[in-house]
Amino acid sequence: MVVGGCAQRGVKARVKSYPWTASAKARPVVPQLVNTSYEEAGGAAPEMDLDVVPPPSPLVGANAAPARPRVPVIPSGGSSGTKFEPPTIVPQLTAQEAEAAQQQTNVSLSIAERNVGAAQGRTLNPQQSDLVSKVRSFVSEAREAAHNGDWMRASNAAKKAQVLSEELARSM
Repeated sequence: MVVGGCAQRGVKARVKSYPWTASAKARPVVPQLVNTSYEEAGGAAPEMDLDVVPPPSPLVGANAAPARPRVPVIPSGGSSGTKFEPPTIVPQLTAQEAEAAQQQTNVSLSIAERNVGAAQGRTLNPQQSDLVSKVRSFVSEAREAAHNGDWMRASNAAKKAQVLSEELARSM
């Protein structure tokens, strides 16, 4: 593509268009054949030794991207027996912040467990049983985070469990 003009003034080069009707009028020039035989032309042609390389296989040239490297597959029941867990990034809290988060987690968990306990033994509609399962999920997530010492995540999960359990208590 040819680009011309002046970038500062916003001037663009004009491209001449060629109408299709003119292409119908254009005719190729066919060379005139001279009617001479091979013997009249000199009789002997020079020997040419042509080494023609065969075209590449269409299967080989079809993939332009390089081949992906092969990665060995480790069976899931490997001999090591240990499950690799990625490292978790835990925010650094001061002692006061950690204590406050721990207290908030314990208060939220106790409220959530009390509200879920009140729903136990009652007949729940599908929406209420869904709320109970979500509350239990957040409670287990909060307990796991607290066990790992991640009090911010534990506090967040416990607060979510508390809010959902309060919604459950209002709907009963």
